[in-house]
Amino acid sequence: MKKNSIRAAALACCFFMLGCRQAPMQSQSSEYDVLTVATTDRTIPVDYSATIRGRQDIAIYAQVSGKIAQVCINEGQRVRSGQTLFIIDQVPYKAALQTAEANVAAAKASVATAQLTYDSKKELFARKVVSQFDLSTAENNLLTAKAQFAQAEAQRVNAANNLSYTVVTSPSDGIVGTLPYKVGALVGPSTPQPLTTVSDNSEMYVYFSMTENQLLNLTREYGSIDNTLKNMPDVQLRLNDGSVYDEAGRIEAISGVIDTSTGSVQLRAAFPNPNGLLHSGGAGNIILPYVRKQCVVIPQAATFELQDTVYVYKVVDGKATSAAIAVDRISNGREYIVNSGLVPGDVIVAEGVGLMREGTPVQPKAQKAAAPSADQAAAQPETAKEE
Repeated sequence: MKKNSIRAAALACCFFMLGCRQAPMQSQSSEYDVLTVATTDRTIPVDYSATIRGRQDIAIYAQVSGKIAQVCINEGQRVRSGQTLFIIDQVPYKAALQTAEANVAAAKASVATAQLTYDSKKELFARKVVSQFDLSTAENNLLTAKAQFAQAEAQRVNAANNLSYTVVTSPSDGIVGTLPYKVGALVGPSTPQPLTTVSDNSEMYVYFSMTENQLLNLTREYGSIDNTLKNMPDVQLRLNDGSVYDEAGRIEAISGVIDTSTGSVQLRAAFPNPNGLLHSGGAGNIILPYVRKQCVVIPQAATFELQDTVYVYKVVDGKATSAAIAVDRISNGREYIVNSGLVPGDVIVAEGVGLMREGTPVQPKAQKAAAPSADQAAAQPETAKEE
């Protein structure tokens, strides 16, 4: 019994001391940083997923069939326009050209013979030695010989072209892609996979998509698609590793057709690539700056969330009053753009909102409390004693 009495006395003492400590806290005024809401213009960077392509990605196919006799380049090699990439076995095509040239020579001789016959018949006809039938026959034989000569010449040109196609050259400057076929592989015009791809990487095209509503907003803002392309700001490219590419790009084209399956439209931005840092087939994000005029911007630290709704504490009659707001999130992770719930002139609590409660007295830190009068100062000790 004696021990229980001691414990009860100790607990009573603790509660009394705790009450004495908390009493002064309740009488103290709470000071907080506050913010007066105002409108401002803000440039918001908006990210769009993008794919990177070379200015020209040219698939190289064989124009004639045959085995690859020589591969003259390596993967990733920079090549110039007209540089030899592959050589296809030339033996059958050289033989075909020689045959065609021999046919041309024979056809040319036939033309010469037919010409002599026609000239002779013509003289004899003038002397009335041969009939008109003989002269017409000689003339027709000459025309036939000339036609055969033209046909042989066409076959020679075709054979020469086929022989030239055995040397596969680069159509432009660029970087060589993969080489799926090696020496000895049989290739031809019907081969499904190209011999390689040459990408012109001096300037890169970056393709990204935006929604139909976003395109409509841009068109309304600038008046037309042409004006949009002229007046849109430069864009930046965030690479796959998170870094931002050094060179700025320009949007050069907007597709005139909306993809019905996604409801989006494709845009193309061009970026210079002097150091070859960008590669065709890469991925990244286009950063498009979007200007919001006369909008309300507040720090995220001045807000709290409850059931997916964002709230702030307005200062009304010196007390914190919660208010729901509709916001757009800014990619910098520090601010919100307020669409509704706040108007210019509202005063909100800018810090410590997570620990506040509805109706908490708020004294702005920028405001100083009025000094107490002499009577109040004299009465304070007595009040404290009474408490």
